[in-house]
Amino acid sequence: MELVQNLLLGLSVVLTPLNLLWMVAGSVLGTVLGMLPGLGPTTGIALLLPLTFTMRPETALITMCAVYYGAMFGGSRSSILLNVPGDGAAVASCFDGYPMAQQGRAEAALAMSAIASFIGGLIATVAFVLVAIPVARFALRFGPPEYFMLMVFALSATAAISKEALFKGFVSLLLGLMISTVGIDYQTGVLRFTFGVMELQTGIDFVVVIIGIYGLGEVFKNLENIASGGGLQAIQKKFGRIWITMDDWKRCIGPILRQTPLGFIVGVLPGAGATIAALMAYNNEKQLSKEPERFGKGAIEGLAAPEAANNACSVGALIPMMTLGVPGSGTTAVMLGALMILGLQPGPLLFQQHADVAWAVIVSMFLGNVVCAVVNIPLAGLLVRVLAVPPKILYPVIVALAFVGVYTINFSVVEFVLLIIFGLVGYAMKKYKIPTAPLILAVVVGSSMEQNFRMALMLSDGRFSVFFRNGICWTLFVLAIVSIAWPFISSALKERRARA
Repeated sequence: MELVQNLLLGLSVVLTPLNLLWMVAGSVLGTVLGMLPGLGPTTGIALLLPLTFTMRPETALITMCAVYYGAMFGGSRSSILLNVPGDGAAVASCFDGYPMAQQGRAEAALAMSAIASFIGGLIATVAFVLVAIPVARFALRFGPPEYFMLMVFALSATAAISKEALFKGFVSLLLGLMISTVGIDYQTGVLRFTFGVMELQTGIDFVVVIIGIYGLGEVFKNLENIASGGGLQAIQKKFGRIWITMDDWKRCIGPILRQTPLGFIVGVLPGAGATIAALMAYNNEKQLSKEPERFGKGAIEGLAAPEAANNACSVGALIPMMTLGVPGSGTTAVMLGALMILGLQPGPLLFQQHADVAWAVIVSMFLGNVVCAVVNIPLAGLLVRVLAVPPKILYPVIVALAFVGVYTINFSVVEFVLLIIFGLVGYAMKKYKIPTAPLILAVVVGSSMEQNFRMALMLSDGRFSVFFRNGICWTLFVLAIVSIAWPFISSALKERRARA
């Protein structure tokens, strides 16, 4: 009964005209941003942040979530039609989606990607409803030492993406932690790294970092691609009936149901992300298939599996953000910072103190998936025309939005300088393949991590043993070590299999 009451509470909030309007608008905007190569949910939410500051917290979060899963729907559009993924999560959709389009089956590919995304997102949302409250109640047992160790695990897992990128991941992480220390130390009153600039005394606003890294950074990188002759190719603009056959459905329902739980679990793990979920789902389905030779040549199940997994992953990534206050992906890290600015503290108390907000977000996932399915199937032929927008129009608009957005934060021109600096940093990170997620996560949780570290030491009279005071701390410590060691273990196992 408690669960039903909570869902009804959330439904009453979502069904207000304003929240419904923003949910639909966010779903459409997210779909468009997702299909534009080089953009994606994180960039979309980063550019949207200044607008959400004028909204009520529940409206802002519903809108950001709609943009998030809308982008997961839309990312496969350019993968199928251009062989260029809209974002990292849509990489696996290129493998069979583009060959289907070349074979004259673009309509079936567009329909199946939307259907698989819808089913994956719906199942994952049901799982969210079932596990959110138990996880939140468990998180009430967390004190400063537990939260510090949780953040250590989250940062370690995010930085240790692969053996090859481990060093770069930790460079990104340390840069983010350095940015989070700028400003007044709230415990001692000492100015840190302000260089005499008065505007830096309150710290560097994470919104400036986000918009610079993702907004300007993506624009600079895409402009370089265009200058080197890597512009977009012509796309198909006229389509027949966008739907699938019964044979397509029979081939895909199994992969969708098998890979949705995988995507959901990967989403819950901090730092894993939808790209990993999609690639794992594709590889798993290829190994399970009786006809693996069809994969990469237009197998529709090779499109359905990663699409279901990456949408389920986007829902799963919201669980640690809302119940523990630790984001499960780069996009939810942006959302976490936005919630803090709006006066909400994500974590176990969110479901107690702001139950209307928490359950409104959960209910909006059900309705938002329906909206995204409606937008992405009947209107697919219309939406893909956005891919034909000339870069000379698109990118100046994004730059203008970025500058207007950061100026509205503190109405200071110092923000312009910081925006350009972080835009160049974002460009350099993308150029040299340094992951940006560790930096963003560190900027968002760095201050809280430092405060929890200090509070834990104050409670224990300076004894570091407080960080190993119970099973929760030890478990998180072991997970942090395993997350760093796992890329090496995984690589060794692959080499052993190859030799065998």
